[in-house]
Amino acid sequence: MHRHLLLALVLPLIIASSAAAAEPDATAWKYSPGSLRPFWLGETLKDEPILFIKDPASGIARGKVLFSIKRVLSVRNGENTIAYREGRDFTWNAKSREIVLPPDSRIVSRTVADLRRPDGSQRHRLTHRDGNGEILFGAKLEYHQMQTCITYTRLLTDCPSPVSAFNEKALPRSIATLRAGKPFSIVVLGDSISTGCNASGWGGGAPHQPAYPELLKLHLEAVYRTTVSLTNLSVGGKASHWGISMVDQVAAAKPDLVIVAFGMNDSARVPATEFKTNISAIIGKTREQVPEAEFILVASMLGNRNWTYLKHELFEPYRDALNQLVKPGIAVADLTTVWTEFLRLKDYLDLTGNGVNHPNDFGHRVYAQVIAALLAETD
Repeated sequence: MHRHLLLALVLPLIIASSAAAAEPDATAWKYSPGSLRPFWLGETLKDEPILFIKDPASGIARGKVLFSIKRVLSVRNGENTIAYREGRDFTWNAKSREIVLPPDSRIVSRTVADLRRPDGSQRHRLTHRDGNGEILFGAKLEYHQMQTCITYTRLLTDCPSPVSAFNEKALPRSIATLRAGKPFSIVVLGDSISTGCNASGWGGGAPHQPAYPELLKLHLEAVYRTTVSLTNLSVGGKASHWGISMVDQVAAAKPDLVIVAFGMNDSARVPATEFKTNISAIIGKTREQVPEAEFILVASMLGNRNWTYLKHELFEPYRDALNQLVKPGIAVADLTTVWTEFLRLKDYLDLTGNGVNHPNDFGHRVYAQVIAALLAETD
């Protein structure tokens, strides 16, 4: 092709690409310290998700938030591209936790039947506990696109107990290193939740929020004004016994802190005693090579109780097993208790990223908030 003709074709594409890159994305997620303020602190809860369930007879849809509403500040779609209007698209009553959608609301809602699939029709077999088909599986952002984000102020009479309490004696080396502004190394070892599954950034869709390991890194760098290196060795589908085989790779990164996050896949088959033995082995074998490494052990979020594959009764014993390993240099981030309380107040479909065993953006933020509260003081 003639050189001038080639330039004539390519140059406009380069200019167009540069112009597009220069335009800020109004929907893009941006870190701020407030974005990771623990949900149990303060008056405002930002972007709490609801998947509104519609009554097919009346066309009215309903959903609940975690706390009694003082004032609704905004209601937006999951991608943060549409703002909905009070009165037109939704209504709410003061001191209630419920938001109601009229039949002609523009807000996405689904019937119970919409969230089922015929037996054997999906890539993964997700048999519903009631035997009526399978739970709808969301491979990437399907649930994210059905969920709506509510920002509201809550009544301060709703005062949840702190989920994580900062204690500098719990992780003394890590906190001292961070306070000194020294470079800090984190290794994450876990399953698909820790790879970032179903965060919008992982799924390549707006608002492109990172998953919890990256959120934690951003937050610690901002709070302590230091450099945090993150090595994420997590692999989807893996369980705690596999983590033992990864110890050499964990140690090779010379971590100050190792975040060990298993349990979801273990809960299909591994008893709590074996789970504890596996996690203890990861700690012990890592410290043989990196004696000063400290650990945060993550007690997993809960899976969907309507999925028959998981042994849901194991999550609490796993948490209790991790708590038995706690001593100076080893702390527990208890997402199991958090999800237990969430599910007392909300539907699982509000919090899920894939329908069965992954968090959505809100869930990834909560993971980061609970872990970060062990490492940095919050007001």
